[in-house]
Amino acid sequence: MSAAGHTAVDGLDLTALERYFDEYVPEFRGRLTAEPLQGGRSNLTYLVTDGRTRWVLRRPPLGGLTPSAHDMQREYRMVAALADSDVPVARAVSLADAEVLGVPFAVVEYVDGTVIRTVEQLHALRDSDITRCAYGLVDVLARLHAVDPDAVGLTGFGRPQGYLARQVQRWYDQWQRVRTRELGDMELLHKRLATACPAESGASIVHGDYRIDNTILDPADPGTIRAVVDWEMATLGDPLADLGLHLVYADPSFAPVLSGSAASTSERLPAATDLAQRYAEASGRDLGELGFYLSLGYFKIAVIAEGIHARFQQGLTRGTGFDTVGQAVAPLTAAGLRALSHQEPL
Repeated sequence: MSAAGHTAVDGLDLTALERYFDEYVPEFRGRLTAEPLQGGRSNLTYLVTDGRTRWVLRRPPLGGLTPSAHDMQREYRMVAALADSDVPVARAVSLADAEVLGVPFAVVEYVDGTVIRTVEQLHALRDSDITRCAYGLVDVLARLHAVDPDAVGLTGFGRPQGYLARQVQRWYDQWQRVRTRELGDMELLHKRLATACPAESGASIVHGDYRIDNTILDPADPGTIRAVVDWEMATLGDPLADLGLHLVYADPSFAPVLSGSAASTSERLPAATDLAQRYAEASGRDLGELGFYLSLGYFKIAVIAEGIHARFQQGLTRGTGFDTVGQAVAPLTAAGLRALSHQEPL
């Protein structure tokens, strides 16, 4: 117990948080309790409640090696901007600077629903519901990419021109920051991506980490997405980068090492070719260069996996499933080279 009588919660000062809620959250009544929520492997995520209302609080990790990926203001601004769009998001409640908890944090409404993280959870559904869920995710992604950034107040949120080249360099810079070992294939993949980088296919809002476990589903209808969450990497850029990453997450080859048994890698999901076709039909976009976007997706996930592995080695991760993530880095990098070399998108 803390001095104020609260049960200690790693990463949160509940007494300071109560003072903040009392001033900035109108619905708040009484005392707060909090518990970590599974997921959010980058930013830390908590369920916070006063016994009447529930909120979700997001704060940066206890030890962050990729600070640009943990921008609370970016995440909060995106959720607030999409509130009245066709993209389902949690209601934005409040954004705080570092004075309260020592780090900035964001508070949004708690959205009740189902989060599917593992193959076992996904396989509890009927085949027809799994298919509807997969296509529902792609449809929401297409709807996100159809949102006019200017119309929702996101003018200047990012720089779409040159987005792909900056992504290649930015993720390589992140690799240099977080790497725990030398990996020749990573150096080669970076060089080949930089050389092959095409002009942007278009400009839209991009989520940056779009996958099944970054969404909350309707428990009665898995084909309905109640909220898209974890917007910490969102920006304005090339929409096909989102699609490429989403399809890479669905590669069943990495099920044993990515999140232990990630739901997105289930072989009961529609084939990647079918998901890509669904997106093409919903968005009207040309997928002729999808091989590059897949390679970029493998590159990005490999760097993210290395960052998680580095934090795990330092004892800075919370929860389970982190011990095998480092094993995915080399095969992800190799897959990126194959996708780029063969230009066979799927």
